[in-house]
Amino acid sequence: MTANLSITVVGAGSWGTALAIQFARTGRRTILWGREEDHLDRLQEDRENQQFLPGARFPETLEIQPNLPTALGDADIVLVAVPSHVFRRVLESLRPHLGAQVRLAWATKGFELSTGKLPHQVAEEVLGDAIPKAVLSGPTFAREVGAGLPSAMTVAATDESYARELAESISGESFRAYTSTDIVGVEVGGAVKNVLAIGAGICDGLGFGANTRVALITRGLVEMTRLGVALGAQPATFMGLAGMGDLVLTCTDNQSRNRRMGLALAEGKTVAQAETEIRQVVEGVKAAEAVHQVAGQAGVEMPICEQIYRILYEGANPREAVTALMQRALKSEFSPDG
Repeated sequence: MTANLSITVVGAGSWGTALAIQFARTGRRTILWGREEDHLDRLQEDRENQQFLPGARFPETLEIQPNLPTALGDADIVLVAVPSHVFRRVLESLRPHLGAQVRLAWATKGFELSTGKLPHQVAEEVLGDAIPKAVLSGPTFAREVGAGLPSAMTVAATDESYARELAESISGESFRAYTSTDIVGVEVGGAVKNVLAIGAGICDGLGFGANTRVALITRGLVEMTRLGVALGAQPATFMGLAGMGDLVLTCTDNQSRNRRMGLALAEGKTVAQAETEIRQVVEGVKAAEAVHQVAGQAGVEMPICEQIYRILYEGANPREAVTALMQRALKSEFSPDG
């Protein structure tokens, strides 16, 4: 059955385009839909996404479809690749057009700011629990996936057979997907790493060096794990691709929009100025506020994420924020409130 699957990707930005290209590379019928018809017209004419993913040519099996009901009509799997702040709205627009056979997946990362819910919780509210659901996440930059460079990610679903089928559908010569049943852990990893990447960019922009960067990544991983476990995740998930893997990638390479946001803040630019320069959604900005709220409600100590929140939303000086972290009371490395 896997070989004959029809897949529709919703979201024609850089990541949605890269995932559609990878699915199409495997020879499966793949449809890409986005909300801006002019943008889709250009994709069809150019056979690449020159705006968000230049140079990544579309396989012949990748179709561009501007009509949403048509794009969804025969889909076996619908993969949503949109920013977290529009995830609910997009699902609501899909709901009337989803066939009885459809299964849902998403590559959206982040908590819903207004509710503090993870994507799977939003999907349950909008679509109910009858539709099988999965999340794709891991250390994957869109440009490298689009270029066909070797990459790996995690596919998590409560239904192991669906996770396996989805992993088989996207895996190919240069792409490998591993399966998991820990949706919560995979989603928490994807949300928190974006916040920490802003911090890594700030530290590097201030010239603090490799020691600082590695300390932030390591202690940031502890904070990520602490929050995930409090929300019901499995600790081992954070040592895998969707945890440590995605965190290291996003904190250390300037392809990361979140890291570039931190670099810009270290130069004294405002969030608005940095977003104008980056010209794409920087998920970590909204994620910082959401993580601040969720951690507070869960009673979880996340001092690094808290300082990043203060820089973004309270005007805290970045150097002073680092000093505040360094002057905290000394504790055991594995203290629950470290």
